[in-house]
Amino acid sequence: MTMQSISTEDRVVIFDTTLRDGEQCPGASMTLEEKLQVAELLDHMGVDVIEAGFPVASDGDFAAVREIARRARSAVICGLARADIPDIDRCAEAIEPAKRGRIHTFIATSPLHIKHKLRMEPHEVLEAVTASVRHARSYTDDVEWSCEDGTRSEIDFLCRCVEAAILAGATTINIPDTVGYATPDEYRRLFETVRSRVPNSDRAVFSVHCHDDLGLAVANSLAGIAGGARQVECTINGIGERAGNASLEEVVMAIRTRCDAMPYVTGIESTMLMHASQLVSAVTSFPVQYNKAIVGRNAFAHESGIHQDGMLKNAQTYEIMTPESVGVSKSTLVMGKHSGRRAFREKLKELGYTFDEGTLEESFRLFKDLADRKKVVKDSEIEAVVAMATFSA
Repeated sequence: MTMQSISTEDRVVIFDTTLRDGEQCPGASMTLEEKLQVAELLDHMGVDVIEAGFPVASDGDFAAVREIARRARSAVICGLARADIPDIDRCAEAIEPAKRGRIHTFIATSPLHIKHKLRMEPHEVLEAVTASVRHARSYTDDVEWSCEDGTRSEIDFLCRCVEAAILAGATTINIPDTVGYATPDEYRRLFETVRSRVPNSDRAVFSVHCHDDLGLAVANSLAGIAGGARQVECTINGIGERAGNASLEEVVMAIRTRCDAMPYVTGIESTMLMHASQLVSAVTSFPVQYNKAIVGRNAFAHESGIHQDGMLKNAQTYEIMTPESVGVSKSTLVMGKHSGRRAFREKLKELGYTFDEGTLEESFRLFKDLADRKKVVKDSEIEAVVAMATFSA
């Protein structure tokens, strides 16, 4: 079975490259056991395709891809390979144990990369596209082809390469924004143009792969879907080269939360997103920024008195999704200098205190004095404030 069967539906394939592109992030390398842990969780949470590594890069990468392929239950296990016969052979050997395996082969198509990195002529690149895809197809009927630096490629040449790749047997076509250069409108139009100009485009699933150099990776990925792509390549916590990749949890929850604007679905079990985030953060030793969307420590935390009052009346006033939907137990009202009386009263109830208005006001005054000197007031400190107010009363 190939992923091509869903190309005409509104289901978006989630292609996770945490173990390949994510691990290329400087300092984010993982041991074999850590990779197996992450892969098992990705498989369990409903990731469609796991790009498990770059088999030719090292013996360790090869071993990881092969073992993940052996253990996978549901996900397609994918290995990356350059448009080079030994690369593809090594990749095929690595994914061989998988119930469903994919070879992902790529070559650059932008004038800048062709001239300065590949040092090839355009016709040589075009020949390499055909040869590499055909060779990969000799091993599996699930072959993905990527045009590295696709968003800076000349459109005529890009279309010729895409047509050649599909003709040679590619079932997925990835047009990556390798250096995070595109804007959402440009990226959407790129997919619309390629899909309309390439005569055999209906025979492949189109894929987005966006980097976050301008902070647009998720926006560009969603724009690519609007342009007809039905696969998103992304990573847990958005880790990856330079500024990172599109964040899996943000893409998934954007589609889920704004289904009115983006009428698509994924197969991801969203309640496992926080667990996945914490696991990847732990094995890579990469902390998740506090204000990171969906999985950051502050994503469901509220300190402003106005916000806390609204949350206590109806959580939808300031939360567009429930914390439970991403695997967080509950929202948090953070007690600090911006907190109001209502939140303070609720905190006291939570701690088991009930007071007359006079004692409550004195407790609140002392709390505010303390909060002006501290970023966050802990429960133990609130209890100390209450003791002082009670004593003075």
